[in-house]
Amino acid sequence: MAKPIVALMYDFDKTLSPKNMQDYGFMEGLDVDSKEFWELCTKMTKKHQMDSILSYMYMMLEMGRGKYMFRREDFQKLGKSVKLFKGVTTWFDRMNEYCESKGLKCEHYLISSGLKEIIEGTEIAEKFKEIYAAEFLYDDAGVAKWPAMAVNYTSKTQFLYRINKGVLDVTEQTGLNRYVPDDQRRVPFRNMVYFGDGDTDVPCMKLTKLNGGHSIVVYQKDKEEAERLISENRANFAFRADYSKGSALEKAVKAIIDQIAATEALKRMEHK
Repeated sequence: MAKPIVALMYDFDKTLSPKNMQDYGFMEGLDVDSKEFWELCTKMTKKHQMDSILSYMYMMLEMGRGKYMFRREDFQKLGKSVKLFKGVTTWFDRMNEYCESKGLKCEHYLISSGLKEIIEGTEIAEKFKEIYAAEFLYDDAGVAKWPAMAVNYTSKTQFLYRINKGVLDVTEQTGLNRYVPDDQRRVPFRNMVYFGDGDTDVPCMKLTKLNGGHSIVVYQKDKEEAERLISENRANFAFRADYSKGSALEKAVKAIIDQIAATEALKRMEHK
């Protein structure tokens, strides 16, 4: 019998990394600082009534013109400068090993409004079964020219259902929308954990929590925002963004995995 699957799903900016991914290598090549760049994106969003993700993708191409080639490999190089929170680089293997010890299979998914190409250049890219994020379309010369995928805070939720049903190909819509009984879905919501950092993660956190899974909000210094999300019943837990061995976050996730293992064992007994 196949092992039950645990899906750990993560936002990226300020969840696995302290800042927006563009605030690292990309900003170093521009004539504006991070604050000014994001203010310009906000102005464009409001002026043209644009999706905020499309705004920043446009501004990256516009302001980076003449400074970057904007091939996929150029974006991936920017990913090498992205910093990660303490313990992140070893986190995935530790969770895999712990799930294995409990008779479970662990899968990691990234669901981000950031840029997929930059994430692909980070040292943890290979740890994810799938990376769902904003992405560019490239012309015949391999240069970015148009958005191929924009992932905002509400469209993120479709990927929870893709993981739930096992329909991971973003171009497959029929299978995603087909009715599948809960007990026949590849990863039950009760076996899913979502990690986020704030309001942009609320739809995913709430959806996961309402369907029997667990949502965790992480914070850096000020935990007031995280506590608000707990009080509003948006998330189950709030922890400092410390993924190191023995951290409070690791202990909580291991406890969730223990619960999942116990529930799956009971399910098997009921089936017999």
